[in-house]
Amino acid sequence: MVFADSGTCRKHRKSAPAASPVALKVLVAGGPGAGKTTLVGSASEVGPLRTEEFLAGARPPSGGPGQGRGAAEAEEADERKAATVTMDFGRITLSGRLTLCLLAAPGQERFGPLWDELAQGALGAVLLADPRRPRDCLGALDRLQRHAVPYAVAVNRSDGPRRPPKEAVRAALGLDAAVPVLRCDVRDRGSVRGVLASVVEHAMAAGAPGRRGSAPDLTRP
Repeated sequence: MVFADSGTCRKHRKSAPAASPVALKVLVAGGPGAGKTTLVGSASEVGPLRTEEFLAGARPPSGGPGQGRGAAEAEEADERKAATVTMDFGRITLSGRLTLCLLAAPGQERFGPLWDELAQGALGAVLLADPRRPRDCLGALDRLQRHAVPYAVAVNRSDGPRRPPKEAVRAALGLDAAVPVLRCDVRDRGSVRGVLASVVEHAMAAGAPGRRGSAPDLTRP
């Protein structure tokens, strides 16, 4: 399967063979516990795939001389856990050869170096914000901006009696007026697919100043 970069997505590169399937990559970013895994699972037409990867360059286990075997094994297990990242993948088929691939990016600060690879070729991103702690996603916001990935902010549903207005979230994150801020229930497929459609539309428009892209219909089951 070919992963198209954002330029390919916008220009519909003619050199690609007609029979070659094309996957558009959309990142799902946010702070830890924001609901990224739930969002991917709600939108995906197949059961989301979860994978664990060991972070290259992690500090090797450090059992020193005189350290008991049990203590050394426990320390090694902790270090491996700290250097292991869990990522969720989902898929939405848009046509016979066009697929939207969702990738939930890790929210922990220690996995920041992975973003160089994750952001490469991404069409756009959903920045998922917890309305109770919107500033928890500032780290992910900074990475999206540094990698120039177009994004829309999805404010996850709050179960509390009061929900902060979208503009309060915009102010907390210091967002430009051009960045879409949307409400989203990550448990509801229709709500999630509506957000994804807005992300694709925004990304296409951001890549072609003065022209509004035609986003695919993601709201159908």
